[in-house]
Amino acid sequence: MIASLRGRLLSKRPDHLIVEVNGVGYSVNVPVSTLSSLPEELSEVFLFTHTHVREDILQLFGFRSEEDKRIFITLIGVSGIGPKIALNILSTIPSEVFYGLVHSEDVEALCRVPGLGKKTAQRIILELREKLPAMKEKKDLLYEDTLSALVNLGYRKNIAQDALDKAYGSGNRDIESLLKETLKYLTKE
Repeated sequence: MIASLRGRLLSKRPDHLIVEVNGVGYSVNVPVSTLSSLPEELSEVFLFTHTHVREDILQLFGFRSEEDKRIFITLIGVSGIGPKIALNILSTIPSEVFYGLVHSEDVEALCRVPGLGKKTAQRIILELREKLPAMKEKKDLLYEDTLSALVNLGYRKNIAQDALDKAYGSGNRDIESLLKETLKYLTKE
């Protein structure tokens, strides 16, 4: 199995790259998020890869982070999810947001991924809720600061955490927008 590639980026296409390593050109399928973060052609690149083998095809999938690779491998383990849908998910939803969507069971947000229907989104949530690290393990400074602000506003910590967990998966990357989103959940309850 090919676990990673370091080489010269020969070409970038909308759905794949060609990376030359010691004179051999590897065709690597990548999510759009990886494609957009790569340097110009003929520059050196490093990708974490997954070798996908079926009876009729051998494919390489490349990722900028081990986290994206891990999510991809976990996704293709879900029944009904193949590499194409897994790439679409990683192209549409950043990995840290994906964790939040699964743990908050946000079927509608997952259905925004091209080619992903409601039943498949529900299956992803059902099968991955326990496999993916809990959001509590993925908290960052933004989460902790927002939680602190909510407690200072007078909300009980456990209630604030529940609402914050729902809002955290919506892709807010600054404290002001995350706080506003969380307050929307708190005022609904």
